[in-house]
Amino acid sequence: MSGRVVLVGTPIGNLGDVSHRAAEVLGAADVVACEDTRRTGRLLAHLGVRAPSLVRLDEHTERQRADELVARALSGATVAVVSDAGMPGLSDPGGVIVDVAVAADVPVEVVPGPFAAAVALVGSGLVGDGRFVFEGFLPRKGADRDRRLLALAGHDRPVVLYEAPHRVARTLEDLVAVAGEGRRVALCRELTKLHESTWRGTLAEALEHVATVAPRGEYVVVLDAAPPVAAPEDDDLRAELDALLADGVSRRDAAEQVATARGVPRNRVKGLLNRPEDA
Repeated sequence: MSGRVVLVGTPIGNLGDVSHRAAEVLGAADVVACEDTRRTGRLLAHLGVRAPSLVRLDEHTERQRADELVARALSGATVAVVSDAGMPGLSDPGGVIVDVAVAADVPVEVVPGPFAAAVALVGSGLVGDGRFVFEGFLPRKGADRDRRLLALAGHDRPVVLYEAPHRVARTLEDLVAVAGEGRRVALCRELTKLHESTWRGTLAEALEHVATVAPRGEYVVVLDAAPPVAAPEDDDLRAELDALLADGVSRRDAAEQVATARGVPRNRVKGLLNRPEDA
């Protein structure tokens, strides 16, 4: 029997954004796996869809439920997967069950739907050429968070983050520390809902804003791309090479390290090593 797993995008706020195809798939599914059965039940009632079997599939249960749900698909069932809002699998459950389904050779389909990161980016005024980095939720604390913040601050394209209202001030403080007070940012709140808002300004101004306006609702933070970095001069690269060579690093490794650290072609750095005094 031919079953399938279908990831279904659902509205991020405004129920009018649900597609006809999403309604059809949810109505025809044998089971709907969802983060919150009550919330999904309300969506199905809004659509006039008779509720099929609803199974909880959240960050705490996805790993243990994935095998069971894929087994049902192997038996011929249509298993629909939804998150509370947006596209399952993107900062929401869905990725694990897809991995299990693919490994079991079960067909996986996707019904497109709203994606908060894209909605925020195109309305932020920071979209640039359309390329962007989607980070989702940052690690809560520790070295992993520090590493991610440093990496994000250096990207040459906008970065999109998700954040809870009670943590947005701390995240803005951390972004100031790695990106500077003057980096532009957009704070998008309650997207597609009645009280939707987008605030735009610098990181320093953003901190003042959230200090005076109580944060409410989930936030999407769009951080502007890092400004272009001037290309290093040959003399600077030679100085870095000399320091590494003096420490006993091999010529090959020294060239590799400098090229990677400064973001320049390896051949350029290798060419600087072809000096009589470095032979």
